[in-house]
Amino acid sequence: MGNVRFIRLAEVVNKKQDKRVVSVTVVPTITDCSGTIYFTDLQLQEGPALTGYAPHTEICLKESENAPVWFNGIVRSEETVILLNLGGTSAGLDINLYPKQYMEGGSVTLAQGVGGQKATFPNAMNAGDNVALLASKRECTRNGAKETKEGFYQYSAAWDSKHIVSLPQGKSAQLLYSMQEMDDGGELL
Repeated sequence: MGNVRFIRLAEVVNKKQDKRVVSVTVVPTITDCSGTIYFTDLQLQEGPALTGYAPHTEICLKESENAPVWFNGIVRSEETVILLNLGGTSAGLDINLYPKQYMEGGSVTLAQGVGGQKATFPNAMNAGDNVALLASKRECTRNGAKETKEGFYQYSAAWDSKHIVSLPQGKSAQLLYSMQEMDDGGELL
């Protein structure tokens, strides 16, 4: 992951009146910078003392000694795919989806377990496209160009994890799942 650093920022929201806060809008603004910035673990808490702490996952994970693994298959309409993750903890999934027919925008979804962590693709897909949802790079592409997705990157839970692939009725796609299994990296602090 290169030169990743976790920087914690905190801000106090003061109320003008003695009433409850109904909503808070956070607008991250970056100027005069280059590179990639990820905003994670936004936490709002009541009271004057800062209590929560969420370290960057890089310090508590390490790659498993197992080589990267690949799972390849064909899905028709809706299927549940079960992947074996022999690592000691969850691992990000890279998924390449190759539609066999034209599929309308919003008709293809990927999800975890019983439907959580869902990812939907709002643009139509053509037969032979390579739609890549890559957790390892935090990017979604179609035929190598940036592609819009709605929802979450996918991951594989330790041991076995269920993945729901939903396509339009009567349509099919080839899927390639790949992951580097992960293990616990030692002490958190």
